[in-house]
Amino acid sequence: MSASQTLGGASRCGWVLGPSLDKIIKNVAWRKHSQLVSASKSALDKLESLSDDPSDPASCSPLYGLSSSDADLLLQPLIAALESAYPKVVEPALDCAFRLFSFGLIRGCEIKEDVSIIYRIIDSACKCAAIADEAIELAVLKVLLAAVRSPCNRILGDCLIYIVRSCYNVYLGGHSGTNQICAKAVLAQMMIIVFTRTQENSMHVDVKNISVFELLEFADRNLNEGSSIHFAQTFINEIMECKDSPFMVKSPTELQNGSKASEERPDEESRKSVDESADVSEYSTIREDGFMLFKNLCKLSMKFSSQESSDDQILLKGKTLSLELLNVVMGNAGPIWCTNERFLNAVKQYLCLSLLKNSGQSVMSIFQLLCSIFWNLLLKFRSGLKSEIGIFFPMLILRVLENVLQPSFLQKMTVLGLLEKISQDPQIVIDIFVNYDCDVDAPNIFERSVNGLLKTALGPPPGSISSLSPIQDMTFRHESVKCLVRIIKSMGSWMDQQLKVGECNPTKTSDNENVVESPNYHNDDATNADFELHPEANSEIYDAATLEQRRAHKLEIQKGTALFNRKPSKGIEFLIKAKKVGSSPEEVAHFLKTTSGLNESMIGDYFGEREEFPMKVMHAYVDSFNFEKMGFGEAIRFFLRGFRLPGEAQKIDRIMEKFAERYCKCNPNSFTSADTAYVLAYSVIMLNTDAHNSMVKDKMTKADFIRNNRGIDDGKDLSEDYLGSLYDHIVKNEIKMKPDPSAPQSKQGNSLNKLLGLDGILNLVWKQPEEKALGANGYLLKHIQEQFKAKSAKSEVVYHAVADPAILRFMVEVCWGPMLAAFSVTLGQSDDKEATSQCLQGFRYAVHVTAMMGMQTQRDAFVTTVAKFTYLHCAADMKQKNVDAVKAIISIAIEDGNNLQESWEHILTCLSRFENLQLLGEGAPSDSSFLNTSNSEQDDITLRNVNYPSLKRKGTLQNPAVMAVVRGGSYDSTSLGKNTPGLVSPEQINHFISNLYLLDQIGNFELNHIFAHSQRLNSEAIVSFVTALCKVSMLELQSPTDPRVFSLTKLVEVAHYNMNRIRLVWSRIWSVLSDFFVAVGLSENLSVAIFVMDSLRQLAMKFLEREELANYNFQNEFLIPFAVVMQKSNSTEIRELIVRCISQMVLSRVGNIKSGWKSVFTVFTAAAADERKSIVLLAFETMEKIVREYFPYITETDALIFTDCVKCLITFTNSRFNSDVSLNAIAFLRFCAVKLADGGLVCREKSKEDDSCGQVLNENAVEGQTCTDKDDYANFWIPLLSGLSKLTSDPRAAIRKGALEVLFNILKDHGQLFTQPFWANVFNCAIFPIFRISVDIKDSGPLHPEGNVWDSETSIVAAECLIDLFVHFFDMVRTQMHGVVSILVGFMKSPGQGPSSAAVAALMRLANDLGSKLSEDEWQDIVLCLKEAAGSSLPDFAKLLKTMDSIEIPDVSQPDNEMEFSTSRGVNNYGSEDNNENLQIVAYIVSRMKVHINIQLLVIQVVTDIYKIHWKSLSPNIVTTVLGIFSSTSSHSHDLNSQTSLLLKLDRACSMLEISGPPLIHFENESYKSYLNFLHDLLVNSPSLSEEKNVEGELVSVCKQVLQTYLGCSGFEYVSQDKPRANCVLPLGSAKKEELAARTPLVLSVMRILGSLERDSFRRHVSELFPLLVGLVRSEHSSMEVQRVLSSIFQSCIGPLVCK
Repeated sequence: MSASQTLGGASRCGWVLGPSLDKIIKNVAWRKHSQLVSASKSALDKLESLSDDPSDPASCSPLYGLSSSDADLLLQPLIAALESAYPKVVEPALDCAFRLFSFGLIRGCEIKEDVSIIYRIIDSACKCAAIADEAIELAVLKVLLAAVRSPCNRILGDCLIYIVRSCYNVYLGGHSGTNQICAKAVLAQMMIIVFTRTQENSMHVDVKNISVFELLEFADRNLNEGSSIHFAQTFINEIMECKDSPFMVKSPTELQNGSKASEERPDEESRKSVDESADVSEYSTIREDGFMLFKNLCKLSMKFSSQESSDDQILLKGKTLSLELLNVVMGNAGPIWCTNERFLNAVKQYLCLSLLKNSGQSVMSIFQLLCSIFWNLLLKFRSGLKSEIGIFFPMLILRVLENVLQPSFLQKMTVLGLLEKISQDPQIVIDIFVNYDCDVDAPNIFERSVNGLLKTALGPPPGSISSLSPIQDMTFRHESVKCLVRIIKSMGSWMDQQLKVGECNPTKTSDNENVVESPNYHNDDATNADFELHPEANSEIYDAATLEQRRAHKLEIQKGTALFNRKPSKGIEFLIKAKKVGSSPEEVAHFLKTTSGLNESMIGDYFGEREEFPMKVMHAYVDSFNFEKMGFGEAIRFFLRGFRLPGEAQKIDRIMEKFAERYCKCNPNSFTSADTAYVLAYSVIMLNTDAHNSMVKDKMTKADFIRNNRGIDDGKDLSEDYLGSLYDHIVKNEIKMKPDPSAPQSKQGNSLNKLLGLDGILNLVWKQPEEKALGANGYLLKHIQEQFKAKSAKSEVVYHAVADPAILRFMVEVCWGPMLAAFSVTLGQSDDKEATSQCLQGFRYAVHVTAMMGMQTQRDAFVTTVAKFTYLHCAADMKQKNVDAVKAIISIAIEDGNNLQESWEHILTCLSRFENLQLLGEGAPSDSSFLNTSNSEQDDITLRNVNYPSLKRKGTLQNPAVMAVVRGGSYDSTSLGKNTPGLVSPEQINHFISNLYLLDQIGNFELNHIFAHSQRLNSEAIVSFVTALCKVSMLELQSPTDPRVFSLTKLVEVAHYNMNRIRLVWSRIWSVLSDFFVAVGLSENLSVAIFVMDSLRQLAMKFLEREELANYNFQNEFLIPFAVVMQKSNSTEIRELIVRCISQMVLSRVGNIKSGWKSVFTVFTAAAADERKSIVLLAFETMEKIVREYFPYITETDALIFTDCVKCLITFTNSRFNSDVSLNAIAFLRFCAVKLADGGLVCREKSKEDDSCGQVLNENAVEGQTCTDKDDYANFWIPLLSGLSKLTSDPRAAIRKGALEVLFNILKDHGQLFTQPFWANVFNCAIFPIFRISVDIKDSGPLHPEGNVWDSETSIVAAECLIDLFVHFFDMVRTQMHGVVSILVGFMKSPGQGPSSAAVAALMRLANDLGSKLSEDEWQDIVLCLKEAAGSSLPDFAKLLKTMDSIEIPDVSQPDNEMEFSTSRGVNNYGSEDNNENLQIVAYIVSRMKVHINIQLLVIQVVTDIYKIHWKSLSPNIVTTVLGIFSSTSSHSHDLNSQTSLLLKLDRACSMLEISGPPLIHFENESYKSYLNFLHDLLVNSPSLSEEKNVEGELVSVCKQVLQTYLGCSGFEYVSQDKPRANCVLPLGSAKKEELAARTPLVLSVMRILGSLERDSFRRHVSELFPLLVGLVRSEHSSMEVQRVLSSIFQSCIGPLVCK
């Protein structure tokens, strides 16, 4: 053991004290300090006898293990040594004190009174600093820091302040820079220790060491003497780490209460007020000390120089140190500062005031410190200091930021650095916007910051004078751009985090749930977040919708305010209409009184208006003031604080009149009347103007003022003392109205002041010299403090938090324009790599945010700008930054591809141009070399492109493609340089080639990676990507000068990459691709179209490798483009290529075509109708193979495809090139029918919807007929049968006949499979259309309007087949009786003899074969159809007769001389044009009459035959109908022959036309003959019915009519008995003889019928008949048979009656 270790005895304190006392004894001057020597020796002797005695742990002995008396004895020499002021003695004493404190040997329960021995040690150590010795100063600092650091000593209150002050003194009066740095570092370390304990409310805390280098960031860098910073850092570290003593010492606190006492005590201090006199508990004294120290630091920082003191540098240095320490405190502040109301209020009341007062300092270090402190406040206290930050942010940051012309470089760089910090914290950026830009009572900090950065980035306006050097200006620009980039990056980071949180918490439903603040991604001090953003703190969670309302409300208010400042009435009207202000005068007055930003002069002008509403508002405004117990002058001053009086006297008069009324109402005893107050108020205003206007030379004196106001109090004078006092008050203290905005000042600064209400504040801190900061503006400072307190006390000041990413939409709306401008201008003007890199990063982040937020306009703007900056459209001007822009475009495509939507078009356009430049650089031939429409041009280009040299290997080359690119073009132009003729210089091409080397930085991998990456895009994005790629490819292919296929090939690749996507997505993709392939496939450029269709074929072949499940339609969708192009293309080559492609797919992928068969048949259907024979034959060859070999595949997926196959075959039957094709197609149709009948459809599901079947039927229905059925396969018959039905009208007889036979054979062979309802469909859709008639059609027009398509043979076959089918399946089809009969009746109406005869035969067969099966209704239907046939043509026939009557027919029998006379006069009636036209009409009428008569005769024939055969089956009703038919027909025929003039015209016309006339007499004879026979048979066969219908009488009546007609023809006209008879009869002419001969058979029939009547019947009618019979005796006859039959009647009938 060494000698030093033996000194001091066995106690632990002795181990430290012994060597130090011994050194003191050795160094001290014995004679001068004899007492010190004596005391030291006594202490050493005492130590020898002491040992540690920790038996009384509760004691507060100053030294560990020793009693208080022993401690006092041992420490006295140490104190005496410190007080000796002798360096050699003081130095070991300070070292001893340092070790005692560091080892925890000195203990103090509470060191705060000067009676304490420990306090004396500290006091003595502090006084040692006065010794002019650097080492002593450092030793003092060590002791003081060790004392504060020691957890065994609770240094409280004044003692702590004393220690801090002592360190201050060392710093301010230090003898070296090193010592001063150490003093500052010690103070900073003390702050960390004290406030860390304050945070934890405990003496035992872990404290971090201060960083000396960071501490000197703002000031005292000049104190660094070489290695001073390193020395100071080591100095601090040694003190803080000097705690590993060789013995363990417990603190008094631990000994008394245990180590957990402080932890178990609740934090009651957080609920105590800021009142300094509040009662605090024992352990809250730690926080009390922290509070007091913080308060004193703030006070120290607010000390200003006075008139008496000139030592401004020392004061400034102390102020700076205080601010530095406050910065350290705030930088290391914990949650206690936000959660404890007392500490938070201390920040508001003291620190904010300090910031306010020091804002006027011009010292750069102070400004930097203020900014640093403000940053800490913003970072940690923004939720609790919302209002204060709203004031300081514009004051400290925006003021400097918006100063573009004359800024301080260091000051603005400091602000830009602070903004960069702010912008790197995403949550701060969001919070600023939410709490200020969305708050109507707060400034638009975010918006103004962004706009200020934009102004800085753009630099001083052109033509302006700036104090900045070019380098400084460029630095500002780059830093501002960097800040803007950081802002948009932070917005993106916050958005990504919120979206990620939202994905992790999908069950969140309430917008009011607590949201934890987003982590700070860019700030290393992640724990230093705003501690108040917690659910229990004074904050609220808002969603985007609420903030949108707040933001919109604020914008409306600002709009109304701006309008008010221009036109007050308009502004108030707008605000009331927008419901931002109430409509009552009181509400408007409150708005004008409380709203900031309003122009005070405009308020005054509004109050002075004469209109009713403004006056009411002014009255309400004045009435809102309470002037009670307020002096008159003070009341005027208070009243005029909110607005500026207008300049017009009348307006002032009205305002002051109301003021006087209000003042007297509040102070009723002040004046006799309101008039007195009114006059006095006016005088005060005049006095104020006179006294304080520099333009007024002769000022008003007090006597003048008193004299001017005499007699104003109802004739009495006011007190002179009162008036004098008022005069003095106004003259000394001007009634300051707010400055006129029209005064020359910065418009922007003025709007800032008004917006924030900071006119007075800015006047104080920026316009007053700092020496007067506490002088004339003390009242203003007090007012500002009160304003701070008022804002802090407002309960409605709530800090808003938001977690909804939608808030970024509003932020982007504010900042996207400035950011776009800043990035664009910088990128365009600067070639600095770092600056351009920052701009491109900004574009990337901006695109990310706008894309994720779905802001299409903003996103497209950013993407378009970057695309333009690639300069790919004018590659000759490219630089490195443009290549970087290409890289940025690629990065955007990879990173944000899922949200680019329409912006993909710009990106893909850039990639297309980039690839074009690569090809030019590599010397590859252009795509146009094989995409030319002209073969000769293609050959020429091929020759030119042989051995095309690489541009990179050869210098210049005057190639058109190269020259076009070198000349360049606009970004939006599709072709480069096409409109700029002329060659380019070799220098230009060489420059262009050098730029191509720049593009080598981007390889094909990056280019192709975008397209390969497309398979990672989401469902929406891939559709947008493909759509954009199609647009770009379309532009490439449609280029008139240089068509390219780059995007087309990439389109095929992308389709390959994404072919494995889910069917739903792939269907959407293909919908886009399909339209594209169709559009390009129809291109006029044949080469392009062929290339596209071949690409489509490749895709289709690839896609058809995939298996398609049942009931899907993807294969069909994939093949639809082939079908569409096939149908619309005018190019034979394209159509033939499509047929070959489809044929290849069918033959190679027949098993996978599935639903694609529909498109296959669509293609072949179009091919079947093609005009090229080769295409038709090629398609039919494949079609034949499909039907013969692959028929089961057709309906494997969808049975309805069978109908498409049928349609295709039917189209082939219409082919005009080869009858064999048509006939084979008809045979295939029959084959299909056999397959259908045999159940050959593979797809047998009954789940096919009736709607789809109905749709197929409806498509094939005729004339609106709806064919619906629910049988399994019945609906597949309809297309087949209807197709064959249409073929029956084919102009080719063989095809027509074959289709007819096949149709009816199919129906006959397989009709047993059909149900009765389906038979109805078959008739309506297939059979009836053949005959151009339907069951609902009542009129019968021409049978085949298209011409003589059907010949007689076809008609006969058709009728026979129809009746044969109807009879065969009568039980199933009897409901179609009406339609069938109508068809046959229609044939009867045909002008041809063959169809008519066939119809009659068919109708008779129908009646004969089915007679026994027909019901009464069916018979009735047949007869009615015949009746309708007979009567249907009567109206048209009547029109013909009317037309005939109107025609004049010349008489050809006129004498020859008349004909000659007419000819000689030039009028040849026979040959005139009018007569020729009339004769043509007559010819048509004659032919129609013949047809009409033939129809009538056929109807009579059929009715007669049916009655003769089936009369027993006919009911009386039917007989009645038949009777009507005969009667009407007979009457009609008789009427025709009765029209003499008509007959004459017809005779003349037929003679002139040399045609036979209509058989009118034959028609009448046959009609009457059939009628008479029917009546006679009815009379014989049905006596009862005859009696009921009076058939006998009708028979006799008809006979009489016939006989009378005959007699009239013979020249003997029957007359009654009373009329005279002619005495002679003229002989008959030849015409009459012919007519008489024609009528003779009918007369003979009549006479025979009369002769066959029973005797009684004849007797009843003999009186009517006898005169006629006598007339026959007298008449001339053409046949002797008449006389013979007449003789028989007289003999057999008349004779017996006469004889009787």
